[in-house]
Amino acid sequence: MKKATLLIAFSALLTAHAAFAGDMYFIDKNHSNMGFLIRHLFTKVPGRFTDFSGQISFDEANPEQSTVEVTIKTASVNTDNDLRDKDLRSPNFFDVEKFPEMTFRSKSVKGTGQNTADVTGDLTMHGVTKEVVLKVEFTGKGKGPVRRGRSCPDGILRRW
Repeated sequence: MKKATLLIAFSALLTAHAAFAGDMYFIDKNHSNMGFLIRHLFTKVPGRFTDFSGQISFDEANPEQSTVEVTIKTASVNTDNDLRDKDLRSPNFFDVEKFPEMTFRSKSVKGTGQNTADVTGDLTMHGVTKEVVLKVEFTGKGKGPVRRGRSCPDGILRRW
């Protein structure tokens, strides 16, 4: 892998729909974004991953007990530039043949304000695991849209 700084800033608007009664939610790819921003020359270049999954166990009464797990398929990287994306998939960066996934698994959640928290966890990318802290903001929850005559289960909106 080239020596380069690749800032993975999981800038995600997560709409998670309840999988069953309780506190477990699954990330809805249709209403979510896993993105990043890298510095290139004199500008910052955005990118995203289009194939990801995850779940959030959210305890509204005791948010510190909440957990997050996310898996991202590295081959789904997209910067809207075919040559750059091919290079990012190569052994120069993500090496998608050898490392097809990156993961984030939370270890702790610490409230930092009325609707904000720091989620500390392990980010594994390119076979290397490092502890990172994600800034989280609770932006609300409620019933999902009505589809085919029935309501979607309650959802939770998170940005982290």
